Amino acid sequence: MTNITRRLAEAALLAMLCSPAAALELTLPGGARLMGERISDPGSYAVPTGPWQDETGIPVIRSEGRILRQAWRIPSPDLTTLQVLAPLREQLEAEGYEIVFDCASARCGGFDFRFGTEVIPAPEMYVDLTAFRFLSAQGPGGDHVTLLVSRSNAASYVQVIQSGGGEQTEAPTPPENPPPAAVQVADVANFELEAKGHMILRDLRFESGSASLGDDAVASLDAIAAYLAETPDRRVLFVGHTDATGSLEANIAVSRARADAAMDYVRGKGVAAAQLGSEGAGYLAPVASNLTEVGREENRRVEAILLPTE
Repeated sequence: MTNITRRLAEAALLAMLCSPAAALELTLPGGARLMGERISDPGSYAVPTGPWQDETGIPVIRSEGRILRQAWRIPSPDLTTLQVLAPLREQLEAEGYEIVFDCASARCGGFDFRFGTEVIPAPEMYVDLTAFRFLSAQGPGGDHVTLLVSRSNAASYVQVIQSGGGEQTEAPTPPENPPPAAVQVADVANFELEAKGHMILRDLRFESGSASLGDDAVASLDAIAAYLAETPDRRVLFVGHTDATGSLEANIAVSRARADAAMDYVRGKGVAAAQLGSEGAGYLAPVASNLTEVGREENRRVEAILLPTE
């Protein structure tokens, strides 16, 4: 078995990962930097094989042997999680690995999946709960590889966990009373807001020209509600943003209405009115070009900004 190594080839701008179990090599985008590495030998790892379910939690196979955990940071804010994961998935398949489970954000189980599976702690690894992808695969020799990909405004993050082809068993069903989800959810908003001062609410979805959130739960707003309940000395201002279609006056009105909808949702969770506020910026603060549909979609958003109560 060889150690996972990191090599930067300046001409190709590649980072290489070499697997301890099957001489596997994966190529990451240029500039990838190893943020943290942990080896357990022997060790065990619960490999997720499906999405989180209300009744059973996350189905897993417990793999035993040499476990290597790594977190990588890629300074490429323009890369999507799919653009990072897809080439890695292709490389695994080319090496004979069978994809066991492949999901994105809500289809994985959202908050519950994120907090039900193993994740290297921040700041080595960063996970945006509304923008992550997960993949688990089994190799020809019985070893397993899992990939967790997410992104911040400045970089992409990749967690790689590789487990040797030791004994594998079905894990028991998790206990019926796990830790309260609200506490876990609050931790996410705490990290996002305290570390960066703001949080883009990527899971808010509005119909064109509408400010209605509908009746479904919104994970990011649940996180903020839980966070504010635990930190009464904090205040969050919701700011709506639009693309550049139409007049500034109309866009400010729409963006403010969407910010109001986010604020009302959180207030409906029992958060004090003094901890909340809303404003509309229209198209005055774009995060992408309004010349493309992709850019316009990025610009239609609501952000939460952290403020002191005094």
